[in-house]
Amino acid sequence: MVKLLIIGTGGMARQHALSFGMLEGVEIVAAVEPNSDRLAGFCDEHNIPNKFNDLDDAIAWNGFGAATNVTPDVVHYPTTMKLIAAGKHVLCEKPLATDYKLAMEMTEEAEKRGIINMVNLSYRGSPALEKTRQIVLSGEIGEIRHFEASYLQSWLVGHHWGDWRTEDRWLWRLSTKHGSHGVVGDIGIHVIDFATYAAANDIVWMESRAKTFRKAEGDQIGEYPLDANDSFAMTVELANGALGVIHASRWATGYANTLRLDLFGSHGGLQLTTDGRKSWLGKCTGMDLDTQTWREVTCAPVASVYKRFIDAVRSGVNADPGFRRGAAIQRVLDLCLEAGDRSHGGVRLD
Repeated sequence: MVKLLIIGTGGMARQHALSFGMLEGVEIVAAVEPNSDRLAGFCDEHNIPNKFNDLDDAIAWNGFGAATNVTPDVVHYPTTMKLIAAGKHVLCEKPLATDYKLAMEMTEEAEKRGIINMVNLSYRGSPALEKTRQIVLSGEIGEIRHFEASYLQSWLVGHHWGDWRTEDRWLWRLSTKHGSHGVVGDIGIHVIDFATYAAANDIVWMESRAKTFRKAEGDQIGEYPLDANDSFAMTVELANGALGVIHASRWATGYANTLRLDLFGSHGGLQLTTDGRKSWLGKCTGMDLDTQTWREVTCAPVASVYKRFIDAVRSGVNADPGFRRGAAIQRVLDLCLEAGDRSHGGVRLD
């Protein structure tokens, strides 16, 4: 039996509780949340027996062996480092930390202590993504020459996820004062991982630009300065020489939550989309190259990151994506954030 602690009880914590709760041999034994009312409601909803307002108290109690960290971005580093020091295995929400330096400290400390460490890049659970990588590695589409990757959301346009103007759970994502790195930190990590994992190549050169648009009078609502970026775009080169574009926005009208990737190789192309629940993969190869015909590819189910984490805890062998992967992507995110609303002219990463 894996006894699991959940840290943080915000919106994403519910997904963690439901996902881990469905796994055989996993018991969610406690939760940590400084807000007592929120903590009580969360524990009641998910039948969690032990409640703590402070992580130090949970660690002193010591009734768990692994933890899933669903705290706000700025809290990932201090809480995860405490868990590592206590010898607890950790699944940490993305982004791993607020900058590359802290992400590498987390990585190196976890590896030094032999702690199972994973970052919740949840779209790794897409069957189409895994199949895409397999096809790329098989050589079926030849050598990748060009790609396009996007992550499109529209919650700043519509009200399908609630009203961002009045709800704290959305307002904090628009405010650097509250620990947000905007669309770059929130969903940029997903689309960068999505593209490079599928292409089986890492980024070696990039130029980028991020933009914050005016959303309210004085660029502030209540205690929230609305200064976090809303959109970003980057041009990158992969290790094999392929060129590509990666972009993301919260202003993409008509797209609630869509990840899309097009890979163009010397002998064919792949096109995949997912909304986090349903995936689609198309392939254009062989005789179809002359007619530009895309045929759907059947994709086998893959294990979720939650199951892979529990399997890793049981086996003692770390699974992908680990902290090192999260840190590598954080390096790219840092460069994008550093550029801000100006182009930095390109930076080599290799």
